[in-house]
Amino acid sequence: MENQKSSSSLKAVVAVLAILLVGSLVYIFKMTSDTEIVKTELKTTMTEKESVMKDLQELKSTYDAAIAENTSMSDELIQERDKVVNLMSDLSKSKGDVASLSKYKNQFNALQGNMKVLMAENDGLKKANTTLTTQRDSTVVVLGETKKNVEALTGQNEELAKAVEIGSKLTVLNTRGSAFKLRSSGKQIETDKASRADVLRVNFTIAENQIAKSGDKTYYVQVIDSKNNVLGDKKTETFGENTLTYSFLTNVKYENKTIQVSEDLKGKDFAKGTYFINIFDRDILVSKTSFVLR
Repeated sequence: MENQKSSSSLKAVVAVLAILLVGSLVYIFKMTSDTEIVKTELKTTMTEKESVMKDLQELKSTYDAAIAENTSMSDELIQERDKVVNLMSDLSKSKGDVASLSKYKNQFNALQGNMKVLMAENDGLKKANTTLTTQRDSTVVVLGETKKNVEALTGQNEELAKAVEIGSKLTVLNTRGSAFKLRSSGKQIETDKASRADVLRVNFTIAENQIAKSGDKTYYVQVIDSKNNVLGDKKTETFGENTLTYSFLTNVKYENKTIQVSEDLKGKDFAKGTYFINIFDRDILVSKTSFVLR
């Protein structure tokens, strides 16, 4: 009788141990599976991070090649390349989680869109006018400021441009200056002679940007003649510690589509020589060009 009880007890102990063993195996299997899932997710995330970094490196290489050509758009290209470099630095420091990767992908897409617009414009400028190469280093001249103040203002403008949220900045392209003779009939004839000019025309394009804020947009246009005089209204606007003397304002209703802007500046007795056109978004220089009247 006692042997039967011992045998039953032993079987019970064996059964309990078997259940615990099975439970342990199930737990170990689940932990191993969860670990593998986490490893897989981490591997996938790191792969996506490396992919975004590779895309950014290719984007930077495209800008480096274009900048090396020394076109009149070098300043704009350098600003966009610096944005790419800053994003690469931020990405390398990130933890690589899904949320941050999504943010970096969106920022990359915005930068890539700007790159396509700038590259198309850069190619067009090279084909249209080879003389722009010698004019790329034209310096923005602000009336009443010394050379030191101009350099300081340029540095501040560059810092402000870098602070603008990625992808929200509007791109100003195709800036062009020209002169016209006005006939008594009202007909306008383009001329490159200072003695015949009655009006100076400023044309530029605001590129399409679907993620920028739509609405009314004001640009300050500065036209400087060969004698270093600001033409037109000669009004002064203050932006914090910075001041800007401009020729006229142009107000644009921007609806996230490409828009062409054309403004005329009437005058007389225009001086011969090189004229500089600078377009500002507040105190930030967004486009510049020059033309010559003989």
